[in-house]
Amino acid sequence: MNLPPVVSPQEWDAALKKLRAKEKQATRARDALAAERRRLPRVRIDREYVFEGRGGKARLLDLFEGRRQLILYHFMFGPNQEAGCDGCSMVVDNVGHLAHLHHAFDVGPQSPRPSEYQDGESFGLSVFLRDGDQIHRTYFTSGRGVEALGSVWTFLDLTPLGRQEEWEDSPEGYPQTPPYKWWRRHDEYDER
Repeated sequence: MNLPPVVSPQEWDAALKKLRAKEKQATRARDALAAERRRLPRVRIDREYVFEGRGGKARLLDLFEGRRQLILYHFMFGPNQEAGCDGCSMVVDNVGHLAHLHHAFDVGPQSPRPSEYQDGESFGLSVFLRDGDQIHRTYFTSGRGVEALGSVWTFLDLTPLGRQEEWEDSPEGYPQTPPYKWWRRHDEYDER
């Protein structure tokens, strides 16, 4: 494996300072994207969606539990996924305690089996705003856009070997596997 060189503390500090400037630029760029996202137009949801959960059936409006905003994760279930999608399970495992979100963002509970909102969507994240009994969809993302929910990916991106997936730009000889192959539900990893 072609590891980066070992350098003096002064050289390391200089390299870190250079990287930190780029990280600050990325933070400012994320802030600008968030500001733009807050200004996205919204679309009214006229269809009556019904969800199945532990408490029985619930309408989309019910999921708000009186709050103004709702973040809903589209969790995939398929014929070979009785316990749900491995990747979706990993994403949801990364969601922090909901009390913080309830307080800061008025986020409603997530439904264990949400319906799809548009043809062709599978897993993803939808954001809604309620105005009285009117519901508006304000944002949707899927694919790597959902990674923002997961601290696992953020932590791995901080490490020297990264996620160890083939798509990553890593030095030659670094371990790499096909994307998603190592993902499991939290209780399905081998003991080490």
